[in-house]
Amino acid sequence: MILKPFMREGVMPLPVTFISTVSAGGVRNIAPYSCIMPVLRPLDLITFASAENRDTLVNIRETGEFVINLAGADMETSVIPTARMSGPEVDEFEVAGLEEKPSVTIKAPGIMGCYAWMECSFVKEYKEDRYSLVVGKVLRLEVSDDAIDEAYHLDVDKAAPLMMTGSKKGMHFCTVKETQGFEPFAAMFPTGVDPISKTSNR
Repeated sequence: MILKPFMREGVMPLPVTFISTVSAGGVRNIAPYSCIMPVLRPLDLITFASAENRDTLVNIRETGEFVINLAGADMETSVIPTARMSGPEVDEFEVAGLEEKPSVTIKAPGIMGCYAWMECSFVKEYKEDRYSLVVGKVLRLEVSDDAIDEAYHLDVDKAAPLMMTGSKKGMHFCTVKETQGFEPFAAMFPTGVDPISKTSNR
């Protein structure tokens, strides 16, 4: 089957994260984002794509901060309430019935009920006609204690990361399943030594 190029998310499961911000005037905002990824190991950078007409993007430009909230599959009902277009004066925590989680390093709050939170500062924006790529620096990464072990291995059964695939009809929500396979990072290098391990806090 040949698909249109824009249907790439139909065959590429994407994470569903919630980015929370606060406007310069103090109004809280939440929006779901799937076009998001870290920038290379072991850098502390993360990037996401945003349409130009999003309050999230305006707030980040004005305040220089945001929280990436990693949600479990039990939060799929929060996607549409936070995705709907609403005025910048609308508090989307109230609209979605979500409770804020106070941040430590920035003013923008996180969202209670998620399994991990990245408090971020704005680094750079690559602006195009219809969208922008935003690069942020992760200032603080917190994970729920029952979702991760001492080796920093996420228990995907407990976390049940919220993901989605697209189709002609819309979004289909799903989660991930661990295969039990494992390879050390060092296996990628001919010397059998991970050169990044000395600069990483792993």
